[in-house]
Amino acid sequence: MRIVVVNHLTLDGVMQSPGRADEDTRGGFAHGGWAIERGSDETITRAVGDRMGQPECGMLLGRRSYEDMLATWNERGGRFREGLNATHKYVASSSPETELPWPHSTLLRGDVSAAVAELKEQPGGNLVVMGSGELVRSLLPHGLIDEFLLMVHPLLLGSGQRLFEHGDGVAELRLLSSTATESGVVISAYASPASPSPRP
Repeated sequence: MRIVVVNHLTLDGVMQSPGRADEDTRGGFAHGGWAIERGSDETITRAVGDRMGQPECGMLLGRRSYEDMLATWNERGGRFREGLNATHKYVASSSPETELPWPHSTLLRGDVSAAVAELKEQPGGNLVVMGSGELVRSLLPHGLIDEFLLMVHPLLLGSGQRLFEHGDGVAELRLLSSTATESGVVISAYASPASPSPRP
């Protein structure tokens, strides 16, 4: 299986609360919903769909992203709810109180990087990571991420949690593709040099 990170970012690297004003207000963050205006672009939808629409695709999430994303889409209903409920979800959590109420969910405890390394050895398609910044940063030093699909918005916020933080170390990425949308979002796909190119 391949680990593919799919995230919206601002130009200064902020990933916090792109979809709703109240999505993630930790640290007093007051700019929630910053990706809504440009995030529904057809080019973005197609790029994300290419990663998530592959056979045997699943999701790999941190606990907070799991709870927020799936609660939101189950409340909204529609085809996304059905698709998410049918998709297998692997959830990393250090909390002993974590519960996984949604169908097809598996809890990863203990050494998450080791558990993800085992998942990568299994046959299947992409395991897509959305949000889950802490999880992404924990996998990066171990070379477990195969691809980053980043939607960089022409916006500076100056505050908020970032996908890459100081002290994350060095990681050399290889550009696979880059496309600019009419709204100014740059969609870039990167792979690590050791990672195989994504299947067409």
